[in-house]
Amino acid sequence: MYCGDYQMQGTIFPAPNFNPIMDAQLLGGALQGISCEKDVLIDILTQRCNSQRLMIAEAYRDMYGRDLITDLKENLSHHFKEVMVGLMYPPASYDAHELWHALKGVDTEEKCLIDILASRSNMEIFQMKEAYLMQYNNDLQQDIDSETSGHFRDTLMNLAQGTRMEGYADPCTAAQDAMILWEACQQKTGEHKDMLQMILCNKSYQQLWMVFQEFQNISGQDIVDAINECYDGYFQELLVAIVLCVRDKPSYFAYRLYNAIHDFGFHNKTVIRILIARSEIDLMTIRQRYKERYGKSLFHDIKHFASGHYESALLAICAGDAEDY
Repeated sequence: MYCGDYQMQGTIFPAPNFNPIMDAQLLGGALQGISCEKDVLIDILTQRCNSQRLMIAEAYRDMYGRDLITDLKENLSHHFKEVMVGLMYPPASYDAHELWHALKGVDTEEKCLIDILASRSNMEIFQMKEAYLMQYNNDLQQDIDSETSGHFRDTLMNLAQGTRMEGYADPCTAAQDAMILWEACQQKTGEHKDMLQMILCNKSYQQLWMVFQEFQNISGQDIVDAINECYDGYFQELLVAIVLCVRDKPSYFAYRLYNAIHDFGFHNKTVIRILIARSEIDLMTIRQRYKERYGKSLFHDIKHFASGHYESALLAICAGDAEDY
């Protein structure tokens, strides 16, 4: 039985009694004074949903004749700037922004590509590709093709097509698909790798849930353990990410946050990206999974590793309670 229809809840909601003109005025005062009032920026931008922030930016432009994102970039610095500016992008534009920098930076950031492309729906992928083309005048799939390689590239390219079946499941073919996956883990030829990624990238979540159960029945092994044993590198990480997202996206992002905080000495880009991207989707659920799995709250771990206004901004997005510490 497919059990992926869990309840998801974000941490940022539309603010009641919203007044974009008043917010724009307060932001203007905070940004254009002698010293930047960062607390005002946090209080407003982390407590408004994305559509409200876009309305604030429009009111700000009408009021001051200036672009709010430009003013944020000019007045802020370091990771705090990344958070405040990131909050101002519409979701698809933010994904496009992160993918562009992951692909076109000094070094390709494979883990960013994995996090985004393994977890987004067909509609989200379509919207991010449109945003990518508009913002950078480049085709996302062409950039993936030129900046990555091998079966990792092929799997990213498949995901970027956004052609996963949705809502369809056929129990009759689940065992057949599971056998193909098992053979791909055993033989590891190029052809088998192609079949493996075709199934994981194109079958519906409901179908894959059944396939993974059949795989366990056939092999006596969990599909994640089999992939980890048979493959390595970013191809292996991408395949595992797809499986984990099929099973439970909030658990996947809780796992990624924990790794980013504890295994990589607080990898700021990853923490910022996940908190912003999931804030209105499932960040509250991610917080719950994090606490259940790791014993300490996400709020606690951010507070332990970050500091200053950067810490305050992350905690405001995380929306932790005092008892979480």
